[in-house]
Amino acid sequence: MTIKGLRRQAIAGTFFAPTTLQLAIERLGFVQCDPIRAPARAQDLILRQRVKGYRAGDLEREYPKLGLEEDYIYAYGVVPERTWRLLHPRKKTRLTKAEERVRELVCAQAKMHPRELEPHLGRKRAVNAWGSYSKATTRTLERLHYRGVLRVAGREKGIRLYQAARQQCEPITSEERQRQLILLVANILSPVPERTLRTALRFLSHSTPMLKNRPQALKKLIDCGDLTAAEVDGVKYLWPTGELPDDDVPATVRFLAPFDPLVWDRYRFEHLWGWAYRFEAYTPPEKRKMGYYALPMLWGEKLIGWVNVSRLDEGVKVEAGFSNGKPSGRAFRDAYEHEVERMAQFLTPSD
Repeated sequence: MTIKGLRRQAIAGTFFAPTTLQLAIERLGFVQCDPIRAPARAQDLILRQRVKGYRAGDLEREYPKLGLEEDYIYAYGVVPERTWRLLHPRKKTRLTKAEERVRELVCAQAKMHPRELEPHLGRKRAVNAWGSYSKATTRTLERLHYRGVLRVAGREKGIRLYQAARQQCEPITSEERQRQLILLVANILSPVPERTLRTALRFLSHSTPMLKNRPQALKKLIDCGDLTAAEVDGVKYLWPTGELPDDDVPATVRFLAPFDPLVWDRYRFEHLWGWAYRFEAYTPPEKRKMGYYALPMLWGEKLIGWVNVSRLDEGVKVEAGFSNGKPSGRAFRDAYEHEVERMAQFLTPSD
């Protein structure tokens, strides 16, 4: 295995022929979400590369009809039902009286907006996960969602609407759940450095606290051959065992989301492409080098730089930066202009 081989495997494994929204999410197994719109949410930017004719906001519009779930794996996002089943149950302790009251109120309706609980429970505030304050009702809804008691039925102007969750069941053993989750994460980030996979599995202590001994479970998957390992330049890579994708990488330009599976792991990014991409939305403006929401730019099998995209009334404004100089030649220029056109169409509201 070589650096070039790893690049080709990573690209061919994550970019499949554009398909339907349902099938794309089923194939990915997980789509990370982020609320920033610059120029669109991360989940939309991820799906536009994999769903035919995708427009910004299609996931939120179609979500209630697709049988999907919002949940947390190594990050928060949207998952198909088969992935959700692997994440639950999370806890078996009894609900508090306050949680039970909220559960009863939500389950009595088809779906509920958090503000509809205020007449019953008031507007008290509670400390949230970021150290600031949220309404206590919102925090209770989030806890019940985490436990799999409630599910996100959809969104209204970005606010989660809740309803009773699907019936929880555990048809497989904890060991098998663990095995499938590790293989799922390895497949999403494939080929993944072992150190990155171990970090992602530590996040699973939050998403699946009842599943223990993750390092031993990972070692077992390597030893039994479910995960293939190869070392390149002293970095050990892993991927689910099977026929490796070896498709030709098309000479196209793609503007990627900062959390696209291809670029999610900054350690792998730097090893495979030789430069450091940084997500600077939370960096003070005076310290930014790439921009508030720089999108990595893929040209063929090389990540060559980034773009910042702004919406305009007449289309989009795209400002590009390059890690090692702008490619010359008409092929790149035409492919770049085509991707700008695709981005403008993606940001145009559908009829």
